[in-house]
Amino acid sequence: MAKKGICIVNAFSPSPSILHFYKRMKEEFSAFSTELDLVRTDRILFYLNSCGNLVSNLGNADFVLFLDKDLYLSTGLERLGYKVFNSARAISLCDDKMLTHLALSNAGIRMPKTISAPLNYTGESTKAFLDNLERELGFPMVAKSNFGSLGREVHLIKNRQELDSFEQRLLYYPRLYQEFVSTSFGFDYRVIVTGGKVVAAMKRKNESGDFRSNIAQGGRGTKIILSEEQEKAALKAASILGLDYCGIDLLEGANGDVVLCEVNSNAFLTGIESVTGINVAGAYARHIMEKLALV
Repeated sequence: MAKKGICIVNAFSPSPSILHFYKRMKEEFSAFSTELDLVRTDRILFYLNSCGNLVSNLGNADFVLFLDKDLYLSTGLERLGYKVFNSARAISLCDDKMLTHLALSNAGIRMPKTISAPLNYTGESTKAFLDNLERELGFPMVAKSNFGSLGREVHLIKNRQELDSFEQRLLYYPRLYQEFVSTSFGFDYRVIVTGGKVVAAMKRKNESGDFRSNIAQGGRGTKIILSEEQEKAALKAASILGLDYCGIDLLEGANGDVVLCEVNSNAFLTGIESVTGINVAGAYARHIMEKLALV
């Protein structure tokens, strides 16, 4: 019997990379005689009725490939019985960078020293918090919005004036500050984990002088073989966060030690497949089919 999956993408910003993700997954699912239909979030009617029950017009599907970050929708679909990849919990822990670090804390995974900014409702920054940041992290330090991808709203703060400016600009938004791992300036390691296994890995390096290594910011990738320590850190992080598929970014510490930077629940396929020549989409499709016992 024919099988069916639904791929959900954001209605307002379906980037070329996300659409490529869908296209590749559709190709790979066809090998399992499985259709994958694309559905934009604005086409989904999802609500609580007057009896307090969840209702949706999504229709029947063996699984949902969720390529958005709408936690209300993903949680609701799970409550309705859909098998969602990745799970709503896993997406939420990866979408918020501070929640990622908190979820991975006390697990033997090294991460940069990280300080969460206090919630602010007044429009005024406090000298006390900025003094604490300067004392604990020093300059330069890394400043990030808790939400975002592709290296956006990630900045290297070199002095108090830049710190004041960043803090004032993102005053009402969740944000964090981290120690700068200078030994990994302009490069990192992107690791794709699917179904509890490392599928592909590349080193990303930015030769333009930007400290960020994201390909979207000018970084270039080369295929690598991970060290045992890198693989162990990536697999542990993916397991703790409950991810079926993810991209994990690792830095290189002062003594060559492994430092986890970020985890991406919807890591794009374009760069990693072209650089490594590995069929990452195929591995993800097979994992979903095997997990659901559809093969």
